[in-house]
Formats: sequence, structure tokens, C-alpha cells
Amino acid sequence: MVVTLVTIFIIGYACIALEHPLKVNKTATALLLGVLVWTIYSMYHVIPSTEISEHLIENLGETAEIVFFLLGAMTIVTLIEDYQGFRIITDKIKTTDKRKLLWIISILTFFLSALLDNMTTAIVMVALLRKLIADKKERWLYAGMVILAANAGGAWSPIGDVTTIMLWIKGEVTTVNIIVKTLFASLVCMAVPVWILCRKLQGDIVRPEEENSGVEVPLRFRRMVLIMGVCALVFVPVFKTITHLPPYLGMLFGLSVLWVTTEIVSRKYSKENFKLPTAVTTLEHVDVPTILFFLGILMAVSCLKVAGILGGLAQGLNDTFLTVQNGEVVGGGFFIIDIIIGALSSIVDNVPLVAAVQGMYPVTDPAIADFVPLFGVNHPFWEFLAYCAGTGGSLLIIGSAAGVAVMGMEKIDFIWYLKKISLLALVGYLVGAAVFILMDVTLFEKVDFLKNMSCIPMLQPMLC
Repeated sequence: MVVTLVTIFIIGYACIALEHPLKVNKTATALLLGVLVWTIYSMYHVIPSTEISEHLIENLGETAEIVFFLLGAMTIVTLIEDYQGFRIITDKIKTTDKRKLLWIISILTFFLSALLDNMTTAIVMVALLRKLIADKKERWLYAGMVILAANAGGAWSPIGDVTTIMLWIKGEVTTVNIIVKTLFASLVCMAVPVWILCRKLQGDIVRPEEENSGVEVPLRFRRMVLIMGVCALVFVPVFKTITHLPPYLGMLFGLSVLWVTTEIVSRKYSKENFKLPTAVTTLEHVDVPTILFFLGILMAVSCLKVAGILGGLAQGLNDTFLTVQNGEVVGGGFFIIDIIIGALSSIVDNVPLVAAVQGMYPVTDPAIADFVPLFGVNHPFWEFLAYCAGTGGSLLIIGSAAGVAVMGMEKIDFIWYLKKISLLALVGYLVGAAVFILMDVTLFEKVDFLKNMSCIPMLQPMLC
């Protein structure tokens, strides 16, 4: 069964990657993949159908949280765009120099992602890019950097990425510590690719012509919807902290408030048979295929988790790279595990991977210390896991929620991203990882670290 599921999953991913040559939409492939793997699992697995149904409903609920979060965020951002709210921001960005603009967009994305989350930030920034850059291929380059910056920015904030939130909620990391330990590494992960790409950019960008529908949205309404929309997005982590309810409920709450407001404003304001947009009209052009793509791919990955494939993978990494004595980890093999998990998160969703790792290394159960290695609160393993799982998804465009959202909005080709962005993302990922390790390991710990890296002797000359 395991071989069959993995084979189908690999074939499905290959079809998604080759969407344009095959001329089959990636959403159709993802939905088919999600249904197939669950069908195969139910046919092979000798357990009651009710138990499979319970697994299916549980994982569908987790997937639906992300889907409805995405739907709410995309609707809010599109509504701001319909009200010409982003013009208030784009009018402030005067530069047309490609290099300066790339730094402005990347830095803004990096810090905004820590405040919101990487997926929401990516959606907002792509909406801004559409107002700033006319040429599609040039906009794709900037959108690729948005993905890198959004994922890097989300990795150092306890509320910036789903996996970091998971570590924070379960108590493996604390707020101040995760920021202090991962901020610089995440910043390097973003800055290095931007610096490399800037060396290739020359000249000025061409801005798109302003669309003139014949009616200008009054400035007071543009400001109102922009401020309310941003506040609705920022309110999501606050809502989660206060109520301990899932983030998608906070997103839907913000959307509902904005929806009611625009309904009232649209009813009261009209000019020459023109009415201001509402969420109803906005939903007509929200990118539904992207949302369905999320549904299909996350359900496929959840099947691998239920089948124990991801847990087995984590156990294999544990057996290969960790040296354990009396329940304590000796050496720095856990750094290698985190780096591999980060790379795998570009193929398999990082959420179930991190969940599997959390289940393997309990923090508060000393009774099993003789059998399972324990990593305490704020151990470098958890902090480095937050960095790797957050930034590793940038290696492929379908490796992160931000990447999938941008891919759907801009119709970026998988192969184009692989050629133009993936190598930059890999360089940033590895340099940032090296920065984290060098900052974490003191001179004396570094000696012990190298002594216990017998599993990868080729790295010892590089690190000495």
C-alpha cells in the first residue's frame, strides 16, 4: 500500500509540475490526486469503514480551515482592490527603478508577513504588484521574491506561519526567544536572493495604465475600505490569541464586518447608475480554482499522514542522524534533520511534517526519556525547525501556502519558477541555515558538534 500511495503521489505532483506541457489544469490534477489516494488507502487498509470516515472527516476539517481562511483573505483583498484602496499605497511608491522597487517590496513583505501571515501577505503584495508593474514576466520575478520574503518573514514570528503557530501553541518555543533566535537568519534568507537578483536587474519598470471605469471611487470610501480591510487581516492573530479559536473564524469575522459595511455604503451611494462594489460582486471574480487546488493537495498529503508515511519518514530521519544517550541528544545531528524537513516541506505540506515531528519528540513526558529523545522548551531543535519548515517551502512554488496563492493569482508556471526562483531560494535557505547554526553554536559547543557529525564526514572540513 505504501509503495502504491507514494507512487500515485509522485505521479500527481509530476502532472501538476507539467501543467502547461500536458495542458491539464493543476486544480483538476490535485482534486483527482486527493480522491485517488484516499480511495487506495480505504481499499488496502483492513479497518472498519467508519474509522476511515472519521479520519477523512477530521482531516477534511483541518483542510477546510485553510480553505476558508484563504477564501476570506482573498475576498477582503479583492474588495479593497475593487474600491481602489491600494492606489493609496501605490501612489506613495514613486520609484520606478527595478532594484529599489525590489528591495522595497521584499522588505515590506518580510515584516508584513510577521504581522499577518505569509499567505495573506502574499495575496496583498501581489495585488499591489499588479498596480505597479505592467509586464507579466517582470511581475512574476517580483512575485517570486514576494514568496521568498513572505515565507522568511513568517518563520521568525510566532504568528507568521502555520508551523510556527503550532510550535508556539504547544509550548516548544516562546515568543521572545523565537524572535531573537530566528530573526537574523530569516532576514539573511530573504536578503541574499534579493541581492543576487538585483545584480541582474537594470533600468526602470513600466507601470500599467490606470483603468478608468468612468467613475472614481471617492477618496473617503477608498480609505475606509483599505483601513477596515487591513484591520480585519491584522485582527486575525489577535482574535486567535484572545479566543483560542481557529484563525479562519477571525478571518470570516473580519470579512463579515467589511461585507455589512460595504452593503450599507453601496446602498446609500450611487452616481449615474453606478453603485459601489460589495462582497457579493467581489466573490464573482475570486479565484476559486486556487482554493480548490488547496483542497485537493492538502487532502492528498493528509492521507499520507494517516497512512503513517510521514511519521515513518520522521522516524527514519531520527534513526539516521540522531545520537541519543540516556534520553538526551548528543551532537548536532538535529540540525540536519531540520534542514531535510525544510527541503521536504517544498514537496509535502510542512504542517503534517511538523505535526509528525512534534509527536515524536514530546517536551513534557520525562517518563519515556529512555526510549525517545526529548527536546526541552526553546531547544535549538524547535527554533531551527521553525526556520526550516517556514522557509524551505520557497524551494518550489507549490511548497507553501504563499506560493500556491501567488501561483493561482498570477498563473505562474511551475517550471518557470523552478528555473528562475528555486535556485535563489535554495541559496537563501542554506545561507540562512548556516547563519542560524553559527549563531547558536558557541566555540566549545562547535567542537563537540563536529565530533558527533560522523554521519556526514564530508561537512567536517567545511565547518572546521
